[in-house]
Amino acid sequence: MPTLEIKNISKTYKKGTVKALDNFSVTLTSGVYGLLGPNGAGKSTLMNIITDNLNPDCGEVLYDGVNIKKFGKSYRSVLGYMPQQQGLYDDFTLNRFLWYMAALKGLKKKEAREKITSLLETVNLTSSAHKKIGSFSGGMKQRALIAQALLNDPEILILDEPTAGLDPKERIRIRNFISEIAENKIVLISTHVVSDIEFIAKEIILLKQGKLLTQNTGIKLTKEIEGKVFMIKAQTKMLSKIRSVYRVSNLYHDNNDIVVRVVSDTAPDEYNCESVAPTLEDLYLYYFE
Repeated sequence: MPTLEIKNISKTYKKGTVKALDNFSVTLTSGVYGLLGPNGAGKSTLMNIITDNLNPDCGEVLYDGVNIKKFGKSYRSVLGYMPQQQGLYDDFTLNRFLWYMAALKGLKKKEAREKITSLLETVNLTSSAHKKIGSFSGGMKQRALIAQALLNDPEILILDEPTAGLDPKERIRIRNFISEIAENKIVLISTHVVSDIEFIAKEIILLKQGKLLTQNTGIKLTKEIEGKVFMIKAQTKMLSKIRSVYRVSNLYHDNNDIVVRVVSDTAPDEYNCESVAPTLEDLYLYYFE
């Protein structure tokens, strides 16, 4: 079982004036981990350090107890990384792009052919294999990036917003696939689509201002805010006032009234309200809004 240990990582930018990561530590083993945090929390910096594309100011990343720096280029053989839509070759066909990436990862021709054929089917792009990537939609490019990340059957898989731009059917397909392959892999998913990790992540890591806020299973995390999520039914004209006092996670109109889901440390007893079971989206709102 692979182990990835991030120990006391700190990273600053702009000559030390901006702290992206602040003494951050987590230990990851096989399974899916969700990485949640607002923009600027340090998620991209963390992923770039794990993938050895960026050096920390202090601290270290250990793979099976060994600093990843000691592996050199061989670290790439156990690593799969899907960035946000970057680094694609628009003039390449998808097939040529995947063969090129397979060569960079050191795959032999027979292995590359089998993997490319299988992955094209997995990400539902077989019919587009000989089309230029520049003609792809955003969702197709996302799927192409997922395919290249999996070419070398990595033990560590880092996915940055893997379902951005995908329609609901594609999101479910990719989400289920990630869950299936995670039995013997460490999979770290950074996303703003909370529902994508709510049920497949064995643990969720909350990152805020470069620090580890908390790390636990989704069930245990949502239990932390039990009694802090409420449904309010009120007249539509009250919406502005409700928003000025409470964090609103959802709302809908019900005839002449509105039903508003709010997250609050205290019950909004001045309205017709009831306590409801919290979700991971409520948790995100509680910590980051």
